[in-house]
Amino acid sequence: MRVPSASALRMVLLALGLWAGAPTMSAAHEGHDHGNEAAAAPTATAPRGASSTDALELVAIARNGRLVVFLDRVGTNEPVTDAVVQAETPEGPVTAAPMPDGSYALDAHWSLHPGEHEVLFTVTASGATDMFPVTLPVPEAPPATPASGASAWATGLAAAHDFQRHLKEADPLPLAIGGIGFLLGIAVTLLMRGRRYLPATALVVLVVALAFAPRAFAADGHDHGGGKASTPQTFQMAAPSPGGQDLARRQPDGSIFVPKPTQRVLAVRTVVTASDTLRRTVELPGRIVPDPSASGVVQSSVGGRLSPPESGIFPRLGTRVRKGEVLAYVTPPVQAVDVSDMRQRQGELDQQIAILERRVERYRKLAPGGSVSQVQLEDAQAELKGLADRRAALDTIRQQPEALKAPVDGVIAEATAVAGQMASPGVQVFQIVDPGRLWVEALSFDALAGGQDATARLADGRMLRLAYMGAGLADRSQAVPMHFAVEGAPPELRTGQFVSVLAATDAQQKGLALPRMSVVRGNNGQNIVYEHTAPERFEPREVRVEPLDAGQVLVVSGVVPGKRIVTQGAELLNQVR
Repeated sequence: MRVPSASALRMVLLALGLWAGAPTMSAAHEGHDHGNEAAAAPTATAPRGASSTDALELVAIARNGRLVVFLDRVGTNEPVTDAVVQAETPEGPVTAAPMPDGSYALDAHWSLHPGEHEVLFTVTASGATDMFPVTLPVPEAPPATPASGASAWATGLAAAHDFQRHLKEADPLPLAIGGIGFLLGIAVTLLMRGRRYLPATALVVLVVALAFAPRAFAADGHDHGGGKASTPQTFQMAAPSPGGQDLARRQPDGSIFVPKPTQRVLAVRTVVTASDTLRRTVELPGRIVPDPSASGVVQSSVGGRLSPPESGIFPRLGTRVRKGEVLAYVTPPVQAVDVSDMRQRQGELDQQIAILERRVERYRKLAPGGSVSQVQLEDAQAELKGLADRRAALDTIRQQPEALKAPVDGVIAEATAVAGQMASPGVQVFQIVDPGRLWVEALSFDALAGGQDATARLADGRMLRLAYMGAGLADRSQAVPMHFAVEGAPPELRTGQFVSVLAATDAQQKGLALPRMSVVRGNNGQNIVYEHTAPERFEPREVRVEPLDAGQVLVVSGVVPGKRIVTQGAELLNQVR
């Protein structure tokens, strides 16, 4: 008997190779999911249990043989750090010790063993005692993964096992029909060439038949021979590790899982919503202006050249000044014609003064003898004094500058003074503002209730309380100017800053009042708030809001009363992915 030809053996090996690759070439049937075999395992969390009353909620987390207890108030989610926590554990009663982060910890070696453990907590806080039954499920530890440095024999066994799994999971029907037909064609060709190839052909056909016979016409999820169909494949989730790290994450349904330690770090706070009837408000554009009674401007009345005061330095921006303090000097300029006229007038006055001085001296000698009356002497002395004053006034005009003084107490808000600069009459050189007395000027396009106080919101979100001062009777750009006084103005407030004024109207509406920081933008641009539905679970709620004041908004729809809504930390929760 001759050995089969090399070409025939190569055909057999090619057929077997195509058969091994059938799982990736054949179409997937019902009951198989080849694309999800490499799905990522879910994030593991430490075993935990929760319980709550009307006032408090308790979360117990087991990690590395210790039990950490977090106690918070239901309405506000504020931590309770001054309570006494006692636990009835499987190993007996234990008193939890307070920790620096506001939690309570106790030893729990029993938490290292799989199973459901019942623990009863007794909490005494603010003179009241509550009991919290908690069931703590501890799952089985996950199987250990093979070491990276496995032997070649273990690697070969793993490859063989994977090859066998592909053979079991693949549907061999399409390839079996094509492969058998191909091999039968080879066998017929060999038979036609001679009987000496009959044993080799029979051997090849037998091997192929034995390989395809068990599953040639039956596959997972199918029943071609009347047998019972196999169960669809399911994936077992990895058991959480007792010492695993808890991470905040967004769930497939859109809710957010936030562990209690993370809530403490983010300082998440909530409020229980309540419906109320509130006045409708309107948002007006406004800007900060100085109080007219506590501010002033410094101007030159005649104009001239600026010069600094006796200190030699002009007051800088932000410098506090007192009323009547000299801020600068203005030296009036004198033209050439005026100088000539003044000199001429000075010469005339000097001549008249000299004549009167001689006359007064003569009258003073003749008055004792009676030649000149005392009245004539006094008239001459008065005339001489008048001429001397007029002569001194001309010198003052040429040499004495004008002093620019502060009209009120305050801070230099604007300053344009430069040494040697020519100041025109009526042009502002300094502006003085009292930072503790500022107003807001708003423009209203709607009819507002007079005498109503309002609030203002700065660009950075800070709120200002405003007191109504009055409204104008003349329109300005088809709007009514309104003035409000800022109550308790912060020192960093500046004139000219733009603010948003929220003033109340006579109309009323019903809704829920929430802080502005509770409302955040979703991925689709919709306004959303986060509801605290469970101790470590938050769910987004789409809402429609309207302005209420600088610190609050009115939720018109989307949330019903009695829900716990996040008021602090909502922006951070919205960033969890």
